[in-house]
Amino acid sequence: MNTHDLTLASLPAGESAYVLRIESEGAMLRRFTDIGLVPGTRVRCEYAAPSGDPRAYLIHGAVIAVRARDAREVILSKTI
Repeated sequence: MNTHDLTLASLPAGESAYVLRIESEGAMLRRFTDIGLVPGTRVRCEYAAPSGDPRAYLIHGAVIAVRARDAREVILSKTI
């Protein structure tokens, strides 16, 4: 990962970006795929807990909570 890459964990509340790639493996990769979090998907951070973990994201019309350690494995871009 580049130091300039935006991750799902660092996406500010109220902002949107697009999935570039997912660096997870196994069960977590399958979960992301099952909820539609694949390259090209638009994601919006709806809520960040005061502690920063978990955060809630709007993905394909559903709000999904993701832990920070898992969200760091989803690399985003502001443009497609």
